[in-house]
Amino acid sequence: MQPTATQATEHPQLTPSPRQQAVLDVVLSLMVEGDDPLTMDAVARRASCSKETLYKWFGDRDGLLVATVRWQASRVHAGREAVGALDAGTLRDILRDFAASWLAVIASRTSVALNRIAIADAGSRKSNLGGIVLANGRFAIGERVKPVLEAGRAAGLLAFDDSEAAFRTFFGLVGRDIQIRLLLGDALALDAAGIQSDAARAVEQFLALYGQAKP
Repeated sequence: MQPTATQATEHPQLTPSPRQQAVLDVVLSLMVEGDDPLTMDAVARRASCSKETLYKWFGDRDGLLVATVRWQASRVHAGREAVGALDAGTLRDILRDFAASWLAVIASRTSVALNRIAIADAGSRKSNLGGIVLANGRFAIGERVKPVLEAGRAAGLLAFDDSEAAFRTFFGLVGRDIQIRLLLGDALALDAAGIQSDAARAVEQFLALYGQAKP
């Protein structure tokens, strides 16, 4: 019996193998091109593998999409597996790393294509891609960053009552209107230096709102 997409979401796979990563990159490439419907047949042809292999690895189309979104989201440096005691400099570095990597990911052609398809599918109810992107993108990233904020609060560096509200504020300061402008076709010039500058600005603004100790 093949696992469902819900099961795949509840029981995330380990880091994809190099061959699986290549398949997931094929899915992202097909999304960017937008020429063919994103079917298991199309992915199997482009990735030079059998549909049986795809079903074995990912369960079904939704399972493949879950893995693809997670693979794209893994490029965001969102916190650490275990957060110990923080000092002001380390907290600032972690937040800047998250902000810069997230901006780089959302500005990529693959993320823009993925999010456009997710929005269109959510509007037409053609698939659950919108829910998959939310669960394995924004929400999953939030669950990885909030422990960092909570560790900063425990160290006396930050002050807030609700870590989710604090994260949403930080997320908004980092993203501003960039993602919606990209989705609507605005040709924003986001080079590496600009991304680093924007990330640093967002962190300083967040610390001005929530910070309790000077570096």
